[in-house]
Amino acid sequence: MIRAVLFDWRGTLVTTLTERDWVEHALLALGRERSGPVVEGVVAAIARANGADDRLDGPGVDSDAALHRRTYLDVFADAGLDSELAEALYAVESDPRRNLFALDVPATLRALRERGIAVAVVSDIHVDLRPAFDAAGLGGLVDVFTLSFELGRQKPDPWMFRRTLEALGVGAHDALMVGDRSRPDGAAVEEGITTLLLPPLRSVADRRLHKVLAPCGAG
Repeated sequence: MIRAVLFDWRGTLVTTLTERDWVEHALLALGRERSGPVVEGVVAAIARANGADDRLDGPGVDSDAALHRRTYLDVFADAGLDSELAEALYAVESDPRRNLFALDVPATLRALRERGIAVAVVSDIHVDLRPAFDAAGLGGLVDVFTLSFELGRQKPDPWMFRRTLEALGVGAHDALMVGDRSRPDGAAVEEGITTLLLPPLRSVADRRLHKVLAPCGAG
């Protein structure tokens, strides 16, 4: 019997900005030109500076807010971006309101609540997500937030899952982990947690969370 569901955040409950959208939002905030060539030029410069090793998603980047900021600004500097644009890009990256909840999230969380099933959000993130859930009217539907920057660790570190189970007061065999990436989210399997990996959320209109309700007896 499933007594608790652990959700990843980006790509699972909310959409993720594309690189182009990210740059466009930053340029708009500055009142700068957002033509195709300008946007593509910034996107390409960041990609080159980020490199094949993906510095922006490097080990431990999400486990320390100061390291996260330093890493991003270093990449932006290496990309040749001016400081004003760099700060605007970082502000967009750090604003959870830019990540829109899928349309089926509220009904799913409420269905779990009605069944007495606890909910946790387990996210590799450098900012507090609670205000975003509160603003969407969903804060009262989440029992535990396990956020990497607050704990100094990030998935796939097994402690992220163990800490969440302990906070929820359930065992691994009573929980379901739901995510969209095999390496960080799929690591829950190693802790004995039944794990459901969904394709990354591309649009708020994507309806996938009924697949969560079925094993919980809430479908």
